[in-house]
Amino acid sequence: MIDAIGHREYVGGLWDVIGGLQFQFMTGRGLEPHHVLVDVACGSLRGGVHFIPYLEAGHYLGIDMNSELIDAGIKEELGRDLYELKMPEFVVSDTFEFFRFSKQPDFAIAQSLFTHLIESDILLCLKNLRSVAKSNTKLYASFLRCDEPISNPKQSHPHDPFFYTPEQMRNFGESADWSSKYIGDWDHPRGLVMIEYFIS
Repeated sequence: MIDAIGHREYVGGLWDVIGGLQFQFMTGRGLEPHHVLVDVACGSLRGGVHFIPYLEAGHYLGIDMNSELIDAGIKEELGRDLYELKMPEFVVSDTFEFFRFSKQPDFAIAQSLFTHLIESDILLCLKNLRSVAKSNTKLYASFLRCDEPISNPKQSHPHDPFFYTPEQMRNFGESADWSSKYIGDWDHPRGLVMIEYFIS
């Protein structure tokens, strides 16, 4: 399917707009070149092509379940020269194996990931990230908001939409020992809203 529609469209398109938006948002929240960033569901590096040149070598950590997307991002978007210069780390996992990275993150972003996950998979992501987090680690996760809980699909799917209330998102965090702050609108062109998870 990736070959059929292309690595940019597979992750949702709006390549330049959403990639740039992620970078502007995270730097606005304090991301600096010396920080370590985990890009959760990094895909074909829509955000990574902005983060990797900005961060110090080895400070970008990308995790995704699809190795083909990562490979396409490196080959078609990042380029071998920048890859060898900046030495980003990648983990291919469908169970959020953050422990496989060599560094602990200062920041993490999950852009349009929880929009495709059932509750148990969101909790797995949050719990596994919490297990490797520093005391000051912050995770920013975008999601599709609804005002009342709805019946979502029964299985996570990379292209099915899942909607959650801010209260549900807060509860997910509490279950994984994260505190949270609802941010809401962050100028996402498809209306995704943002929540911050932190350790108190």
